[in-house]
Amino acid sequence: MPVSLPPRPDDAHKGTFGRVLIIAGSPGMSGAACLSGAAALRSGSGLVTVAVPKSIQSIVAAFEPSYTTVGLACDADEQLQIISDEELSSVLAGHIAGRDAVAIGPGLGQTRGAVQFVRAAVRQVDAPLILDADAISIVAADQISLNRAAPTILTPHPGEFGRLTNSTASAVRMDRMDRAQEFARGNGVVLVLKGHRTIITDGAQYCENPTGNSGMATGGSGDVLTGVIASLCGQKLDPFTAAVTGVYAHGLAGDLCATASSGRGMIASDLLHWLPAAWAKMEQ
Repeated sequence: MPVSLPPRPDDAHKGTFGRVLIIAGSPGMSGAACLSGAAALRSGSGLVTVAVPKSIQSIVAAFEPSYTTVGLACDADEQLQIISDEELSSVLAGHIAGRDAVAIGPGLGQTRGAVQFVRAAVRQVDAPLILDADAISIVAADQISLNRAAPTILTPHPGEFGRLTNSTASAVRMDRMDRAQEFARGNGVVLVLKGHRTIITDGAQYCENPTGNSGMATGGSGDVLTGVIASLCGQKLDPFTAAVTGVYAHGLAGDLCATASSGRGMIASDLLHWLPAAWAKMEQ
């Protein structure tokens, strides 16, 4: 596996290690934004901003003081507000300016406002873009083209990948490698097909991840992975290597946690505490 860690020069400053933006969260799903943002920090990012609906901004900000937050306009239901395409384009341009990587989707929901944001992000972001969770479902439902000049990474579980390919989760599990490679090759993306022995492919190269355990089969684990991969992209690893390294480190953190305590009792936020140990082990 082409696992590679970004350099950490002694004379670095926070800008050296990447500026990452994560667009995530909705009422009842603030934890997804928290986990992704904190995971990016725990993976070496110098600056992380988490953009969330204003209705949950205070919750997300209180979870971790080391990232900054941006409050996005909400409607009467506290969901992302639908605005004109011109206004959204201007708002998004202000948030993505100067970012080294952008991730969108964890806990975002699939409201009309969320759909509008995902469409705009795919069109406007000129940095590596990581699509996860609800963003993937929106791409599938709206048949949004992934033809972008900048790199794109998708991190679906089998159900989400089934929606992307007009198939089912069970069919995906029966033929994971060929389906993953075909999709990645046909759409010019890096695909991270999550599950036991996660597959990472860009259509030409592929890897099957050896780390991870059943304790990680719990809500929020994927949100952590999104933050890890976004962080590595922001630190200028190429997209395929960033995905492979991120998946490996994420699984290793889970393995270290399970060995120290119990896979049965693991929750996603435990991965945040074990990521530093995983990076230390990989550095050795």
